[in-house]
Amino acid sequence: MASNGRGNGNIIENFSGESATGTEFRRLLHNMLNHKSLPEDGKTFLITSSTTGEGKTTISSNLAITAAQYKLKKTLLIDADLRRPTVHRLFGFDRSPGLSDILENGLKVEDTFRPTNLENLWVMASGSPFPNPTGLFDTPRIPEVIAATKFYFDLIIIDCAPIIPVSDPLILGRDVDGLLMVVKAGETPKEVCKRACDLVLEAGANLLGVALNNVKEALPYYFNYRYYGYHYASKK
Repeated sequence: MASNGRGNGNIIENFSGESATGTEFRRLLHNMLNHKSLPEDGKTFLITSSTTGEGKTTISSNLAITAAQYKLKKTLLIDADLRRPTVHRLFGFDRSPGLSDILENGLKVEDTFRPTNLENLWVMASGSPFPNPTGLFDTPRIPEVIAATKFYFDLIIIDCAPIIPVSDPLILGRDVDGLLMVVKAGETPKEVCKRACDLVLEAGANLLGVALNNVKEALPYYFNYRYYGYHYASKK
């Protein structure tokens, strides 16, 4: 596996498993891993959204941290949003080498795995900029790359571009075990969300469900954990 330092990002340090948010990520991960439509040996998950700005990358990253920290699964987070990659910045890595270098230049899959400060968590960045990402995805190499990562890891979480603007997640969705769509509460129009779900199903991907983001700012107060009197605090 590649090792060019463990990065200097702070998303891991900012994640608190004992917070209400951490609890929700554990619940979300549990539901994904135990979804009735997931194959018995299912371990690859694509995280996407209808449009930009819905928080899919943050959710992808925190799900990967949760899996590594609480499920003790050897986890790989892949940045497959080749147009607007963000994962490498969240974890403090360079963009390259990464996924595009595997698909375009034949780099070995294992040469792109980067360890993080969290045991059991590795990152595959997006890789060098490429003018036509859709062309990279629509090749036989994608199933081969996913199969190769399964050899090394217990769980693979893939952050991908949004559904409505580009076809990347629809192409990739056929090669993963399950797809989760992130929706920003109070902002994503219902018809846009429905259109995105329809496209996923038409493409033959296994849509596990929707993760509602930004709930505190959009839903009534009784959806907030504080309404039930729960309080989470980490010991210092």
